[in-house]
Amino acid sequence: MTSQAESPNTRAKLAASIEAPHAQSLIIALILVNAVILGLETSPTVMANWGGLLMRLDQAILAVFVIELVIRLFAHGWRFFRDPWSVFDFIVIAIALLPATGPFAVLRALRVLRVLRLLTMVPNMRRVVGGLLAAIPGLASVFGILSIIFYVASVIATKLFGAQFPEWFGTLGSSAYTLFQVMTLESWSMGIARPVIEAFPQAWIFFVLFILISTFTMLNLFIAVIVNAIQAEHEVEIKDKNAAPTPEAALHEEIRAMRIELQELRHALESRSAR
Repeated sequence: MTSQAESPNTRAKLAASIEAPHAQSLIIALILVNAVILGLETSPTVMANWGGLLMRLDQAILAVFVIELVIRLFAHGWRFFRDPWSVFDFIVIAIALLPATGPFAVLRALRVLRVLRLLTMVPNMRRVVGGLLAAIPGLASVFGILSIIFYVASVIATKLFGAQFPEWFGTLGSSAYTLFQVMTLESWSMGIARPVIEAFPQAWIFFVLFILISTFTMLNLFIAVIVNAIQAEHEVEIKDKNAAPTPEAALHEEIRAMRIELQELRHALESRSAR
């Protein structure tokens, strides 16, 4: 009976200790150190001189990550796998533990995914990622509209400029890729638009309209959807914090309830004594 009562208490203490600010700060610091180590491993000169030390440090940091993950698993139980961020941490650490030899040699390069754990550890980063994920439905709609615009513009460009400029507009695919370059504003004027305008003087109308619609309108819609989703995520987080009672508020509520019970008990005793 005592062991059953102690087990939830032990889990709660472990959860509180691993989620304490100093523990979280230590994990964040180790993630940053690990990121620097993984970057240094790309330098042949550094590896020739310090390769052994860097590998040992990497293994030691990985061991700390594994211990932290095991503690969280024990503290939260099966609830651990209900949290998407915890599942992400579990997958990243599991990839790092797989043998990076033979057919799994490519997994060695995936060790850098450990740096992405910063997204789960830093609340502001987690909020931004959550907003991006929440924005996917809206982004899909904007992407669909942009795809239609690209298709229409690619067909027009192929029919108008394909014969004179087959390298840029000879096929539907090459036209779409060229228009993508135009949309990003990378060498679009001197590299593409001006040579086409020399052969087709009225072509400036096509390019100006395409840039106005695709770059200045649709891409700003992408930004607007993402900002709106992040703002909504932030408002939900604020509401959750306001809805959750603080320890002081809960204590005041308990005291108030006890006062009401004492008053009722006193009234009951007074009525009995009056009889």
